[in-house]
Amino acid sequence: MKTVLLTLLLGLVCAAQEAPAELEPSQITGDWRSILTAADNKEKIEEGGLLRAYVRQFECSDRCSSLSIKFYAKIQGECTLVNILAQRKGDVYHVGYMGANFFEMLPISDSTLAIYGENSDGVKITKVTHLLAKGDGVTQEDIQQYEELNKERGIPTENIEDLTETDDCPQ
Repeated sequence: MKTVLLTLLLGLVCAAQEAPAELEPSQITGDWRSILTAADNKEKIEEGGLLRAYVRQFECSDRCSSLSIKFYAKIQGECTLVNILAQRKGDVYHVGYMGANFFEMLPISDSTLAIYGENSDGVKITKVTHLLAKGDGVTQEDIQQYEELNKERGIPTENIEDLTETDDCPQ
């Protein structure tokens, strides 16, 4: 009887959990601008860090099972355009860039998007987040939600970097 009751309780708990809404291609495809980034290993996202990226564009293919990403990385202080193709497996995307990466896209509002990812460079796994906007600005509420995401994922608030201060790469 206890087993049946426990199974029923577990089923009710699982049914009450909301599945994350799948993003539509129109919510992802387009021009984006990096606003903030954070990582549990801050040196990876500081100026000159291997995971500091200035996102410019996403383009979904095949209902977003493939995602083309265009961004700039600064290599020895010079903006270098990078184009990569990520493949979706389940709810996450996988891509090779400075190691093995997986990431998920989390809508904050109609014009802002958060990305949570993990990078494995063969030695260490680094948790990384980005806050992106369509346009140049975000609201204080967007920033608060982004800070909450970082807290939930174990990334200290003091590790947040403002990318708008150093983004001098082409649009």
